[in-house]
Amino acid sequence: MRQLLVIQPSALGDIAHGLQVVGALRAQQPDWQVSWIVRDIFAPLVRASATVDRVFVFRRHGGVRGFFALMREVRQHRFDAVLDMQGLLRSGLMLKWTHAQRKIGRADAREGATFFYDSTIAAPEPPVHPLERLLGFCPVLGAEPRLAGPLEFRHGSKLTLSFMEPWRGQRPVLMFPDSGREERKWNGFGALASLLVRECGRKVVWAGTHYQPCREAFPDGAFLNLTGNTSLTSLTSLISAADWVFSNDSGAMHLAAAMGARTIGIFGPTDPQVRGPYPLTSATNHAIQAPVGDLRLLPAKEVFARFRRIEAQTGALPTP
Repeated sequence: MRQLLVIQPSALGDIAHGLQVVGALRAQQPDWQVSWIVRDIFAPLVRASATVDRVFVFRRHGGVRGFFALMREVRQHRFDAVLDMQGLLRSGLMLKWTHAQRKIGRADAREGATFFYDSTIAAPEPPVHPLERLLGFCPVLGAEPRLAGPLEFRHGSKLTLSFMEPWRGQRPVLMFPDSGREERKWNGFGALASLLVRECGRKVVWAGTHYQPCREAFPDGAFLNLTGNTSLTSLTSLISAADWVFSNDSGAMHLAAAMGARTIGIFGPTDPQVRGPYPLTSATNHAIQAPVGDLRLLPAKEVFARFRRIEAQTGALPTP
């Protein structure tokens, strides 16, 4: 078996993209055994991935001592190739300290990380989707830059979530109303949830690591707010059990798309052609952008109407 090390400590969306790239590589060259350096908070997700064999945990708050402890562990292994997918000084230093025949990074890496690379992947002219950029690692290793299909996670990550069971004959709609940046947060998720419950008889579940209040009133059993109470270990199970996923431009959106879930991204100032759920042309991936990029100008009724049109076009409307 050939040994590959991937350095992509964070964040959620970037890790989802990296897992897709590794899945593409292993589908064409199954003799790779894959190790991964990842931050402690994201380690459960990478451990559960069917494309990763070994995980090295980077503890961000472990200081210099923690960094060198990690690298001592990594240096106990020899790799045929190391890929620095993050492209920052810290990840470049991690790559430098590995025992590897080939040390490959990004031509657009920052903070001087390129100094530590033996070779780099090309930096496509912007605008380009982050996943398309990372797929450039495949040709360097002799593989085609094409995705292999939805991400899969090991059985142990598939929790039994009774609250995600079908309600009135339909699986719940899952929403991620949070985002890492304020300008990407749409304030219409509550009104949209109300429309889905009242007009479609759907159950709606909110999820996310930070609590988001919802002031709408719902019938018993029609709505569940798990924001602020969503663990990373349950994230893939939540997505797998959902009929549709609605999300701001966030890591959760990219993970849902990577898993093949029917995903609708809500976009404001960012361009969905560059940041949208990938593949952009997939029948399961859709993006709705606010007028002139201002999420305050996007009413919930418009998103609901677009959703109903998407359901009709894809044949996803429930049978009366």
